[in-house]
Amino acid sequence: MGGIVFGFLLMQMFRQLAVFGVLACLLLLAPAVRADAYPYPLKSFEFESQRQTLSMAYMDVPAQGQARGVFVLLHGKNFNGAYWGDTMALLAQHGFRVIVPDQIGFGASSMPRRYQYSFAQLAANTRALLDSLGLKGTRVLGHSMGGMLATRYALQYPDAVEQLVLLNPIGLEDWRAMGVPYVAPERIYQAERKKSYASIQAYQQASYYDGKWKDSYTPWARMLAEAYSGERGDAFAWSMALTADMILSQPVVYQFDQLRVPTVLIVGLRDRTAIGRPLVSDELAARMGDYPALTRKLAARIPQLDVITFDGVGHLPHIEAPQRFFGALRSVLEPDA
Repeated sequence: MGGIVFGFLLMQMFRQLAVFGVLACLLLLAPAVRADAYPYPLKSFEFESQRQTLSMAYMDVPAQGQARGVFVLLHGKNFNGAYWGDTMALLAQHGFRVIVPDQIGFGASSMPRRYQYSFAQLAANTRALLDSLGLKGTRVLGHSMGGMLATRYALQYPDAVEQLVLLNPIGLEDWRAMGVPYVAPERIYQAERKKSYASIQAYQQASYYDGKWKDSYTPWARMLAEAYSGERGDAFAWSMALTADMILSQPVVYQFDQLRVPTVLIVGLRDRTAIGRPLVSDELAARMGDYPALTRKLAARIPQLDVITFDGVGHLPHIEAPQRFFGALRSVLEPDA
């Protein structure tokens, strides 16, 4: 009799463990950002990648008036698709359908515990999303890390890119080759877990906005802080550590001359963004992220390149100086106007 009772209790324990495992998996795949934080309704694309089912959140805004094509917008590392809201509205008004995904590991998309992050993989995920929507050729706009991803996407799928627009892209230099030391993802993760709204706001004020701060900048700093402090904060911090390593170990700078699509580079010249600057000497730190010099070098390397620059604007022209950015974007959309 005792054996039967023990067996029953053991079976119940295994059932509870199984339920706990399912709940744990669901939590790992839960979003870090609330859906109501986005300017347009979120949709979900489920797909298989690296032996797991993942969900990519995205916004899909239809064109207004006469349809002129499709724009895909790719976000930066410290952001997600939500900060493209005003840009999406402008593009839709000019006749473009606009697709804005949150990459895996970001925003409202899945944050798997184990994932081999690479720009090639993220590009393939983006291509899979567009294939599911029946979209072949599109224009692609990428900001910051999204500029690195957009470049990889254009190199990987050149026939699917009608135009490439790079907005203050990072990756215009190889920071590891310059001397930034390797830091294990576990150490990066520990630093990520310590981030708060105060530290994020201080970093963005100093790095993005030249020491100044406006109320219009607050939502993006607060959204990032909430991702770290929310119930998915641990998974988000791990994703941020892995993607930081991806940026440092997978430079695209050596392949810019291989781009074969019409390209526009839009740059706020006050930008000095460079990953790993606190880890190097003051002399090297001063040379990193020199966007005026990097823009000149890039202009000599990319075929079919047009360059638009903004004096006195930093890393986020579409947030810091939206009217100037929108004017530049209109000139891209209406080159003969």
